[in-house]
Amino acid sequence: MNVYDFKVKAQDGSEVSLSDYKGKVLLIVNTATGCGFTPQYSDLQDLYEEFNEKGFEILDFPCNQFAEQAPGSDEEIHTFCTGRFGITFPQFSKIDVNGENAIPLYKWLTENTEFKGFDKLNPLSLVLSQAVKKYDKDYKSNGSVKWNFTKFLIDKEGNIAERYEPTTAVKKIKEKLEEMI
Repeated sequence: MNVYDFKVKAQDGSEVSLSDYKGKVLLIVNTATGCGFTPQYSDLQDLYEEFNEKGFEILDFPCNQFAEQAPGSDEEIHTFCTGRFGITFPQFSKIDVNGENAIPLYKWLTENTEFKGFDKLNPLSLVLSQAVKKYDKDYKSNGSVKWNFTKFLIDKEGNIAERYEPTTAVKKIKEKLEEMI
């Protein structure tokens, strides 16, 4: 099984097969418009502009599961992201990434990766650890998505190459991406 075995819902409600992205390096990210990490949209857009023509796609999945930081409809979220951050990468319908309503793609991603901890150099790591601990006391030992802007890097064959927590600097993702492209 790999990422190409999944179908997801576009903003307009249509079904999209991830096999449409065969041969590309993908960064799958769950996002929120009202989060302390929301400014990462700018960094993600910069990555997209630099690498898209070389076979790179970002797949953005808004998610309201973490402190309800992605309120609004799919259209409202998209309008915010394009207006404020100028994103041009694909943004899909709002989803759940954890729990019984998690979409199959995210069940696969979380079952096949491990949480490696928050980046201690990021000042938000301590705050994030405390927030996550409130709803998942065992968060350090399971693969669930911990917060908004968790990223999964997928290689050209559709396999998971790396998982990045929201506190990971985008420049680390860029370094790995340069190796893969």
